[in-house]
Amino acid sequence: MADFYFQRFEDRRPPAPLPYSMWREMAWQFLATLALVIGAWYIHWRWTQSLNWDALWFAIPLVLAETLAYVGLILFVINLWRDQPVVLPDPPALVEDTDPATPEPGRAIAVDVLFATYNEDPDLVRLGIRDAKAITYPHPIDIRIHVLDDGRRSEMRAVCEEEGVGYITRSTNEGYKAGNLRNAMERTSGDFIVICDADTRPFPTILQHTLGHFRDPRVAWVQTPQWFYDLPEGETLTQRLGRRLGRLGRWTGRAVESVTGTIAFGADPFVSDPQMFYDVILRRRNWANAAFCCGAGSIHRREAVMEAALRSFGASVERRVIQTEEEVTLASRERSVAPELMAAIRTEAVVAEVLTPYRFHVSEDIYTSIVLHSDRERGWKSVLHPTIESKMLSPQDLLSWTIQRFKYAGGSLDILFHDNPLFRRGLTLPQRLMYGSTFWSYLGSIWNVIFLLAPAIYLFTGIAPVSAYTADFFVHVIPFLVMLELAMMMGTWGIAGYASKTSYLAFFPIGLKALWAVARGQKISFPVTPKDRQSGTFLRLVRPQIAVIVLTAVSAVWAVTWLLLGHGSWSVTGVVTNILWGINNCLAMAGMIRAALWNPEPEPTTVTETEEITA
Repeated sequence: MADFYFQRFEDRRPPAPLPYSMWREMAWQFLATLALVIGAWYIHWRWTQSLNWDALWFAIPLVLAETLAYVGLILFVINLWRDQPVVLPDPPALVEDTDPATPEPGRAIAVDVLFATYNEDPDLVRLGIRDAKAITYPHPIDIRIHVLDDGRRSEMRAVCEEEGVGYITRSTNEGYKAGNLRNAMERTSGDFIVICDADTRPFPTILQHTLGHFRDPRVAWVQTPQWFYDLPEGETLTQRLGRRLGRLGRWTGRAVESVTGTIAFGADPFVSDPQMFYDVILRRRNWANAAFCCGAGSIHRREAVMEAALRSFGASVERRVIQTEEEVTLASRERSVAPELMAAIRTEAVVAEVLTPYRFHVSEDIYTSIVLHSDRERGWKSVLHPTIESKMLSPQDLLSWTIQRFKYAGGSLDILFHDNPLFRRGLTLPQRLMYGSTFWSYLGSIWNVIFLLAPAIYLFTGIAPVSAYTADFFVHVIPFLVMLELAMMMGTWGIAGYASKTSYLAFFPIGLKALWAVARGQKISFPVTPKDRQSGTFLRLVRPQIAVIVLTAVSAVWAVTWLLLGHGSWSVTGVVTNILWGINNCLAMAGMIRAALWNPEPEPTTVTETEEITA
């Protein structure tokens, strides 16, 4: 067994899901509504009374950016509007408990656990296999574990033979992960499918805790939260203050963190912790039946996936037939096509189309989710399961993180541009809004650039985008910002949100690159996120963020100098306001720059108990 850096973290345990509170929900909804009302008042004032008409080249882009960001806020509030109590349904005993119409009543449930891999270390996959073999269930169950090796490696086949699990491969890599899964579905037959990446380590309870959701025969898939157990934990505010100030520091730290959530220094340099996404954003989509699949750690009803594939296949064949029929009638100038020729056209269309249970797309998980959610006839449902049921590895360097995030952004934007769910038939209005919130967030890089450049523009030129930085400006902007912070703190109670907000702001170069790639029609590739740390530092990847800091700092010095000399059109309030704004931007950029320079702690030289067990 190979030695891995993460083996020293084997004793870590995942956090419990955020508890549900009816009173906190009521407070959140009240504060969120108030924030939106004050925000609308602010945006109205910005458009009607605050514009600097002598500098519309600056004023219009900024107020437009604020308006677009406010639209995103509306979508975000809709997303977070309602939570539901944490419930773990009883596990079903027999197949008829999940499918009342089954032709095989009395049979035990069959589950295929699929590990998709391409070039990852076979011993890494072995760890997941062994954890899958330890899955427990309170009733008789048929669990079949298969490794889907798109790398066609003899070493991977040997590991599967040693562990006594199935090995499935194919001669090509068509469709990448989606094609790999399709090939496996053709060669397996379980009632349910558990999708795992090469680094997924399922917990023994994954089926016991999740299959109960499928008692509702309309539930098509259950997504469990992903948890990266190798993230640096850092030092909490309570620990740091306690170390420096003793008991008073510990009391102070606990008081602050009881309100803001855990604040850790030196933790999670890439802001990869997905708790905000799963425990807040995706979990709060359950009420709208809009929690989409995120790949690893998801459990799928085979019938739903295959039925959606067949419907999509039939629609694609019909479109191809109609297109060919139109081409033939135009070329022959005949009003109709002979029946024999139509039969041939249809046969050719069937052969040309590909049956794809999982869409051949870089974001096959969310694409397939849209297809299933839009099947109004069957009314398929999805569930974000509240508790963590597996552990995974996080990107260990900025290069790996960038590859992963570009894939996410490019795949989502490709769907937005070419198969916009907002206009897809079958989706309900809440589902459209939820998907719209996801795709709108990836457009945010456009207006975030304006927010990043605006302070420097004022500090260099003395030209304000508002009529004046007077009391009227602060009367409108401060209540909105304060109420927004209070609402978001209540809506994300227990999870510190500052890191996520700053990471979103610093994400702009990747977002713009993905937008440009999709706009040019460039195909978003299927890169495998490296599971090992890439050597070196990655300052070349954060040149735009460095440029923002340099530009802001130089502009601040420039403005302060001219203000002290008494020249130009700068005002004290304008300079102070924009310097503070610029500092906030720089702090966000600094987080990304620290990530480019981050190096993990050296691995201990002594052999741990965990390493002895896994060796």
